[in-house]
Amino acid sequence: MADEYFFALTLKGKSSSEIWDPEAKGAGEEDYQGGHKLIIKQALLGPEATEGEVNVVQVEAMTWKDSVKVPVATLKAGGANNQVLLDLSFPDPPVTFTLVQGNGPVHIIGHHLIGDPIEEFHEIDEMDEEMDDEGEEGAEEEEEDEEPKTKKAKTANSKGKTPVKNNAKAKK
Repeated sequence: MADEYFFALTLKGKSSSEIWDPEAKGAGEEDYQGGHKLIIKQALLGPEATEGEVNVVQVEAMTWKDSVKVPVATLKAGGANNQVLLDLSFPDPPVTFTLVQGNGPVHIIGHHLIGDPIEEFHEIDEMDEEMDDEGEEGAEEEEEDEEPKTKKAKTANSKGKTPVKNNAKAKK
């Protein structure tokens, strides 16, 4: 099962930039099946942002072919645009967040998911195989148990008893 951690960063000052790359920081750590994943849920301006100033957050991340840079939030203090709800998922580090316009501060909030260590996946696979073997045996036993029940039900119906219908029209 993956571990989930709160993630937050703040971009403050012209052209400030932050890189999310847990694999680079954790050199020498265990290898994780599923690796790291970042989910960004919100970007909002801090209370000390300059009123009327437009702040633009850009993200640089990998697509399946190459790197892409794209703005993901435009925020303006003093109005209704001081926060934005996002649903961005970054399955592969690194991801670079840059304040390409404005001075912020812009707070970016989300979740950092970490997959299970590879060793645990092997143990889980072995447990699944054992459960599958037990599940097949249990299913065969259930099928054997169901046959007599079905025969009993047929026997009861073959004694000439018919189900009673509630026929309101016949009573009138």
